[in-house]
Amino acid sequence: MKKIAVLTSGGDAPGMNACIRAVVRTGIFHGMEMYGIMYGYDGMINGEIQRMESHAVSNIVQRGGTILKSARSEMFRTKEGRKKAYEQLQKHGIEGLVAIGGDGTFTGAKVFYEEYGIPTIGCPGTIDNDIFGTDFTIGFDTAINTALEAIDKIRDTAAAHDRIFFIEVMGRDSGYIAVECGLGGGAEMVMVPETKTTLNEVVEKLKGSRKTKTSSVIVVAEGDEEGSAAEIMEKVKHTINDDSKDFKVTTLGHIQRGGSPTGKDRMLASRCGMAAVEGLMNGQANCMAGIIHDEVVYTSFEDCITKSKPLNRDTLKLIEILSI
Repeated sequence: MKKIAVLTSGGDAPGMNACIRAVVRTGIFHGMEMYGIMYGYDGMINGEIQRMESHAVSNIVQRGGTILKSARSEMFRTKEGRKKAYEQLQKHGIEGLVAIGGDGTFTGAKVFYEEYGIPTIGCPGTIDNDIFGTDFTIGFDTAINTALEAIDKIRDTAAAHDRIFFIEVMGRDSGYIAVECGLGGGAEMVMVPETKTTLNEVVEKLKGSRKTKTSSVIVVAEGDEEGSAAEIMEKVKHTINDDSKDFKVTTLGHIQRGGSPTGKDRMLASRCGMAAVEGLMNGQANCMAGIIHDEVVYTSFEDCITKSKPLNRDTLKLIEILSI
């Protein structure tokens, strides 16, 4: 294998640039020609493919976002689109791919491999930490620290005014961010898609907390079955029906995706990037390079996509115990 291309797809995550850097420089170290594909699968279809030398990835390890940009491609979902993408890769003589992203990225890579046989290895780039086959995903640690910084500041104003805050964090299908932020931020309760939390439980928790605390914080994952933080706050406020209690809501939103990656994310991204290139060199394909128990592990795209990564129930219990 002499020519490998790297792309980022789906939602951006802090540490993607560190991963790009590792992919490019590992390939060059082993004597390969390295290419970058702009705008993910859309860029592959449109031929936005450029040669990348070592200097192209200088001074990016500390930057958030992705220098290769990212996009969601409807065209790549079609056979016609994938055919055009394959023709562009053939035009440049590209023999292998490294795809940095999440479930959607890996689903596209899996189908593309099955149709055209281009060896592809993925790197887990998503802040949600919901990909099977790796202990942590690139961007998760940074997102947690960003959210915790905001929650700490919200706690200051909550305590100053005896307020009850509902804070919404990202996690449409996964509660990993909410759980880590809830524990680290001293929340009274977390609400996540993986577990059913009724409004009555929230109300009872807040009533109990008011006996020992003057302010409270509830962390809500955006995908919770009861709705958004704003919707839950209104329901709880209506149920409690006490004008003396001051309810507020804050949605942290895309602030969690930005910013300079933490040292942990830079290390993870670098290791996964190197493992992806060396995996291609050693005949690996149609899989993701992840880190489990501090060791590189290759997991098939099929397992990454279809198998769930359950929350640690002990952490949920710990939040309950420490919030009394």
